[in-house]
Amino acid sequence: MVSIASLKIGQRAIIKDFSLDSIPLKLLEMGCLPGNEVVLLQEAPFSDPLYLTINGCHLAIRKETASKIEIELIDG
Repeated sequence: MVSIASLKIGQRAIIKDFSLDSIPLKLLEMGCLPGNEVVLLQEAPFSDPLYLTINGCHLAIRKETASKIEIELIDG
């Protein structure tokens, strides 16, 4: 499984799937839903947290949470 945690800076992907039990409701409200685009903007020191753009919203999430969100990479 490829997850948000495996993205490199600048890479784009589409959210495919995740377990509702492992994702905070706040992320769902901010657009972290299947079919939405995600871009990794920055990584904090030691790579945690990750600073992302999801569906036009900028947010930071822990790498542990990011590893539970399955993605499909966008070429280009």
